[in-house]
Amino acid sequence: MSRQEDIIALVNQEKKVPVNSLAEKLGVSSVTIRKDLDKLEERGILHREHGYAVINNSDDINFRLAQNYNLKRLIAQSAAEAIQDDDMIMIESGSTCTLLAEEIARSNKQVTIITNSCFIASYIRKYPSVRIILLGGEYQKDSQVNIGPLVEQNVNNFFVDKFFVGIDGFDKEKGFMGTDIERSQTANTMRQIARETIILTDSSKFQQRGRVAEFDLSDIAMIYTDKGISEESKAYFNSHQIEVVTA
Repeated sequence: MSRQEDIIALVNQEKKVPVNSLAEKLGVSSVTIRKDLDKLEERGILHREHGYAVINNSDDINFRLAQNYNLKRLIAQSAAEAIQDDDMIMIESGSTCTLLAEEIARSNKQVTIITNSCFIASYIRKYPSVRIILLGGEYQKDSQVNIGPLVEQNVNNFFVDKFFVGIDGFDKEKGFMGTDIERSQTANTMRQIARETIILTDSSKFQQRGRVAEFDLSDIAMIYTDKGISEESKAYFNSHQIEVVTA
């Protein structure tokens, strides 16, 4: 685990941590910690106020990115292994999906990413090997994602093999769930132009329900998650022809 990942984990746990305390816990100088915090602040994951490192607004995509960060990074790394040079893929907004996009970009593979996430497009903008196609639509400020009829019109110009998407919960009757009805509708439309839809999520999401039904079990080909998923859940998804890969 990198020092910046250690910082994220500590601040995520305590929500607000003195910079000097971070330096002591990690065995480095306050100057080094401040440099790390500058980089994390630039990425929008944390911010500083009056000598403290603080997690961002809980409604913000940056806050969600910091939740279970290390698990999400492992999941993203696992999913990125399936991406080849010259692939064209589609990625919906979400914290684990953002880390997947970054892993692909870091690999220097010549990949085209279609996304409705302004956050993802900005997050990986400095990587030269990745081509980004941003789907336009109504802009949601907190999630930094485009939704609605314009996205749905734009996405129909494409066909991709793989569509990667996150979820906010699961229910055996309602299927995979989200929290925002318009975003969920947009994601479902994006799913329809892909050969297979792949969920990226940490295992905690299988222990909670979302607010809106998003995908049926029959819509999903694979799930990338962490080893915290129960054997019962894995068996359930396997019985519905959904492959589960744990990182």
